[in-house]
Parts: sequence; C-alpha cells; structure tokens
Amino acid sequence: MAEPHEMYQCQTVNCGYIYNPDKGDRKGKIAKGTSFEDLPDDWKCPICGAGKKLFRPLG
Repeated sequence: MAEPHEMYQCQTVNCGYIYNPDKGDRKGKIAKGTSFEDLPDDWKCPICGAGKKLFRPLG
C-alpha cells in the first residue's frame, strides 16, 4: 500500500478523468490504495484510453 504522500490524484489532459488512489479503478481491476506510480505501464484511462504519460498531478 502506498504511503499518504504518494496518494496524490492525477488528471488526464484529454478528458479530465481523475485517477484517485483511494478508489482505484474498478473497470481496470486496480485495487483501492494503488498509487499512480504503481499502476501498470500499460494502464489506460477508463474513459478515453489515454496512457499514463498524459496524466498530470493535481495540486
């Protein structure tokens, strides 16, 4: 499980989807508590299909 300081949210520049580590990604079968850095390299946005490189940290 990620440390609290690693649990920041990331938003895609394409569609505005926000990956929230507290919720994970049910569609992508990503468990709650998975930090953005720990997502698989081939993980895609469940809305628009954007890759991790198109996400930016929030805050």
